[in-house]
Amino acid sequence: MGVIKGDRSIEINAPADHCYDIVADIEKTPEWAKPLKSLTVLERDSAQRPVLVDTLTDAKMKTVRAVLRYSFEPKRAVRWAQEEGDAASLTGSWTFEDIGGGRTRATYAIESDPGKLLGKVMRGPAETIVREMLLISGTSGLREYAEGKVSAAS
Repeated sequence: MGVIKGDRSIEINAPADHCYDIVADIEKTPEWAKPLKSLTVLERDSAQRPVLVDTLTDAKMKTVRAVLRYSFEPKRAVRWAQEEGDAASLTGSWTFEDIGGGRTRATYAIESDPGKLLGKVMRGPAETIVREMLLISGTSGLREYAEGKVSAAS
């Protein structure tokens, strides 16, 4: 099995700074990213942001473990790369674009080489199901959470 990759953009009725702040608050990710079953912070940077986390994600056919290293581009992007885990490799990102009127275009991208073990589980239609589930649940979860927080603050 080859590399699984994809991206999805979504428009959110909330400012880009607000969307970035939600995604950059790594410890609260399980509140809005439903496939994420657990997250444990292993290391923090000088600003006390989590930069190394151990995660368990429900990938439909299997629960997948990944230790992810995060990097931050304040108010623009959050990126991560797997340092160890069940997949051979995993990278991802959220990027944010202010599209005016207090709205944001948020783009979620993932790229993974599932390796031999996960590759046996995720073949053909299963690969498509997992990729779409991760992309749709991530972007929809962020939109619902961000728009809910904006409405609550109004």
